[in-house]
Amino acid sequence: MTDVGASGVPVRRRLRRLAVLGVAVLVLASLPWLWTTLTARGHLYAEADAPSADVVIVLGTAVAADRQRPSDRLTGRLDTAAALVTSGRARVVLVSGDGGGTSGNEPAVMTAYLTERGVDPRRVVADPFGLDTYDSCARARQVYGVQRALVVTQSYHLSRAVTLCRHLGLDADGVIARCAGCSSALLAEKSVRDYFASGKAAWDAARGRAPAVRSPADPAVQNALRG
Repeated sequence: MTDVGASGVPVRRRLRRLAVLGVAVLVLASLPWLWTTLTARGHLYAEADAPSADVVIVLGTAVAADRQRPSDRLTGRLDTAAALVTSGRARVVLVSGDGGGTSGNEPAVMTAYLTERGVDPRRVVADPFGLDTYDSCARARQVYGVQRALVVTQSYHLSRAVTLCRHLGLDADGVIARCAGCSSALLAEKSVRDYFASGKAAWDAARGRAPAVRSPADPAVQNALRG
């Protein structure tokens, strides 16, 4: 005897339809994540295998509680960028973050940390209006005239960052930042967050969103390369 629901449709058939609908929704929801993942494929490197570029872009994140030092994850990004400069794989560092962030002035903290670690301050350029990943990439290309760059951030964030930068006209390769103290739970949490953030990334890219802050062309990076 076939189980029949109140609507007269067999229960098993209804369950199959719900399962197909669920799979379709999951696939559609995953399209932005697939876009960022597949576009970045072949452009992601470990620090030891990183290619060369004149500019390395360090993407900002919250600073430490004292508002004077980088947080652990930001320290990992900066240490990786400093190593790229020391090894000759990059010449200028563009630190891009929120200059008025709730945790503090990200680019100022990043600049101070790099110079304390021996990076020539003339080789560090700060963008205080890199309010999110999209803005950092857009402004690097449109304001600072960067055409080729290495992008440094943690593994869970890197595919989205590289995809956005490449979409916005940068010949970008990603370098996985160090992440001392990053637990498996933290990495899993951040990966889930980035899965959902890929939807906003795809929407911003599709509509060609302008950066939140528009600025005239700034020759700081080109001047640093000539210096």
